[in-house]
Amino acid sequence: MGLKLFRTAAPAVEEAKASAAAAVVELHRTGRAAWSARDTASLTRVGFLQNPVGFRCVKLIAEAAAAVPVIVQDDERRYETHPLLELLEQPNPGQGRGALFEALFGQLVLTGDGYLEAAGESTLGLPQELHVLRSDRMAVVPGKDGWPVAYEYKVGAAKHRFDMRVDLPPILHVRNFHPQDDHYGLSPMLAAAASIDVHNAAANWSKALLDNAARPSGAIVYQGADGHGQLGSDQYARLRDELETNHQGARNAGRPMLLEGGRDWKPMGVSPSDMEFHKTKDAAAREIALAFGVPPMLLGLPGDNAYANYQEANRAFYRLTILPRVAKTLAAVNGWLPMRYAPGLSVRVELDNVTALATEREAQWRRVSQADFLSQDEKRAMLGLPPLTGDA
Repeated sequence: MGLKLFRTAAPAVEEAKASAAAAVVELHRTGRAAWSARDTASLTRVGFLQNPVGFRCVKLIAEAAAAVPVIVQDDERRYETHPLLELLEQPNPGQGRGALFEALFGQLVLTGDGYLEAAGESTLGLPQELHVLRSDRMAVVPGKDGWPVAYEYKVGAAKHRFDMRVDLPPILHVRNFHPQDDHYGLSPMLAAAASIDVHNAAANWSKALLDNAARPSGAIVYQGADGHGQLGSDQYARLRDELETNHQGARNAGRPMLLEGGRDWKPMGVSPSDMEFHKTKDAAAREIALAFGVPPMLLGLPGDNAYANYQEANRAFYRLTILPRVAKTLAAVNGWLPMRYAPGLSVRVELDNVTALATEREAQWRRVSQADFLSQDEKRAMLGLPPLTGDA
């Protein structure tokens, strides 16, 4: 009996095409997580314009930092009036000091970078105006040694180049620490991006649940009298219309479903309670607040017991978030702007007028005033005041 060296081709199986109305079964499969883009424009849109927690965190930081009172002082006196102080109080025709610094701190929190422009120099070389430039329009032009030699500001097709190789640079670049970038800062919005996506997804789920509260999260399985699970075209159309009319939309939420003629409901999804839906949303909101350095209690988030009371949370917010950010920004300003006026001049925070620190400052004043072993000038130095010998 000879060997069969070649297999004969298997007979082709005729392809069976199922009707769209044959199996009334809809499967909901869990896919990969979809994350938003991580560029500046997308983060601003998703994390600030479309997320209430991110919006409130940015506004809270920017407004609180802009409201911190500042003074102009040198080693000998504190100035009640000074050209630099006047410039800060009215930096340009369209903004006051609060609006200017709110925009600057807002850019820092949103993008990790803040740009301040000194414009309109007078005959003495002093700037006449200060403007905050949008970070997403600015680009660093590094030199051969890696340090910026210029900045390019682009609006549409138009570009303006700021030359930094001059004695008085026109641009001040304040940036957050970034461990992997030499020229641009790290935005807290980027660190909070995953939690922002979760929070936005939870909000979208809530909206969809309201719009389509009773939409079946499973399958309607039809078993006919002959054991075959097929519906005719008229039956399928009637079932679809019944679902759309009586079981979709907020007004139909909770309406019971009546199945007839061998139809059976097979739940395939999980309810929001099974997913601990609200806990997930609250946890995401707390993580967003954590990335920005805002105590959740200040945002009204439930379940926050980290601080004994609101006053303590507000004080921690100023001590850990606002004052370090303001101090860093003013340090950069002091190395750029006051040098145009006089050596030794600086812009400082007036801690005595920060309402959140009133209790701490009162205690500090009491301790310093009772320290008999200190001279008057030493006490004044500890309180951030110039010495009496040069006080005017």
